Amino acid sequence: MSQEPIPASAYDMDHEEEVEERRTLAVLVDNEPGVLGRVVGLFSARGYNIESLTVAEVDRSKRRSRITIVTTGTAHMLEQIEAQLLRLVPVAAVVDITKSKRGIERELALVKVAGKNEKRVEALRIAEIFRARVIDTTNESFIFEITGASDKIDQFTELMEPLGLKEVSRTGVLSIRRGKDAG
Repeated sequence: MSQEPIPASAYDMDHEEEVEERRTLAVLVDNEPGVLGRVVGLFSARGYNIESLTVAEVDRSKRRSRITIVTTGTAHMLEQIEAQLLRLVPVAAVVDITKSKRGIERELALVKVAGKNEKRVEALRIAEIFRARVIDTTNESFIFEITGASDKIDQFTELMEPLGLKEVSRTGVLSIRRGKDAG
């Protein structure tokens, strides 16, 4: 019975067989020119994809911004991303919200649906089920505002497709951890 050799180090391991997973990273950075470009450049230079990116100042007194990045990769790749982000000088902290038991993720979307008669009634019925609010209406269209997990928004837009979905605008994922601690 032949056995495969055990790798001498992590570098010898074949990481291609690993399963890809989706992660949400909250990156606390100094709010200064070029920081977002450096963070995005890190992903681009290494061939990592960014599925969602949101950024805003979160502490004016400390001049700190929070960048929320959703990306997909193997566990090894995602560890590398975290380590490389932490090496950037303007990065103060990186929190993997997905791995945190206290993590909360939400997204906001504006969804335009055009339709008449039964399709209009059905769109309103589905919106009520999903707790989407009508924020604009004409005789021929609605604009709904919906918040929740990305999957919820995906499901809502899929159901609106046959009813006259015209346009979707999404914020990207926002995240935070429950409890008194920051991050």
